[in-house]
Amino acid sequence: MTHALPDRLVDPFERSIDYLRVSVTDRCDFRCTYCMSEHMTFLPKKELLTLEELDRLCSTFVRLGVRKLRVTGGEPLVRKGIMTFFDGMSRHLGDGLDELTLTTNGSQLERFAQPLWDAGVRRINVSLDTLDADKFKAITRWGSLDKVLRGIAAAKAVGMRVKVNTVALRNFNDVELFDLLSWCAAEGLDLTFIEVMPMGDMGEVQRLDQYWPLKDLRAQLAERFTLSELSYRSGGPARYFEVGETGQRIGFITPLTHNFCESCNRVRVTCTGELFMCLGQEDMADLRAPLRGSESDAPLEDAIRRAIARKPKGHDFDYSRQEVAGQMSRHMSHTGG
Repeated sequence: MTHALPDRLVDPFERSIDYLRVSVTDRCDFRCTYCMSEHMTFLPKKELLTLEELDRLCSTFVRLGVRKLRVTGGEPLVRKGIMTFFDGMSRHLGDGLDELTLTTNGSQLERFAQPLWDAGVRRINVSLDTLDADKFKAITRWGSLDKVLRGIAAAKAVGMRVKVNTVALRNFNDVELFDLLSWCAAEGLDLTFIEVMPMGDMGEVQRLDQYWPLKDLRAQLAERFTLSELSYRSGGPARYFEVGETGQRIGFITPLTHNFCESCNRVRVTCTGELFMCLGQEDMADLRAPLRGSESDAPLEDAIRRAIARKPKGHDFDYSRQEVAGQMSRHMSHTGG
């Protein structure tokens, strides 16, 4: 007897939702200045979903049509026992799930690269905003560049494809643009630049001073290199280009100068079970209550479907009026990137 597949998740704008980003912890061993406060107050552990609850929740999304699962934090690899979650989710690869991946700051990669590969992780994103050790220490507050570089090397050694994510920050890494590009080319790494987003209570003046539009960054690159747009898509919001002179692939994530909302196929779940249908909106749905309130998955599925029916057309991020319009009060680390 065959069972009919459940209806796939489709939002009010006919976008199929097949990409889930799930935060497994709000904790991190860095304190990046654009992501969280130096003295963060973290959530009580009882509020976080257990690894078993995260497995059940993500498995429900896979059953409803999610094909790509990205694990985030905070820093996902600092969560105790995290490999039991990756090992558990690996059972869905080839059986509903096309890709299991994560975004990491790289601090724990040297230790976890092989276990992640064994769990089916083939491609990862590593956040890296500078190759200058002193500047790295300044922006992460607690981080070690050397440790991250060793982690990237370990991931490459086991066969993973590594993509570097760099937040474009004026008066910080703008002078490193070509150094970052050259280093990634030499290391065989893809590189994606991201516009800094107005999230968290970081101070409006600081955030405006940091904002470096990627159209300006691209213009600088185009003065020295030939950029050809590619049809390649990774399932996320980046638009990719090939650098003719090096052959490498670089991406641009531009939530402000050119938002990508019209093709958004993503939702995010926090480590407490809050489902955010849009990174740039405050509306969310509580999935922890139906998850903990019933042994049946039916109430959870119903809550997910009702939330997807409220997914907005787009966000309201805007720096154009020299104020941080559409600013989100929650920290990026809360939502999971």
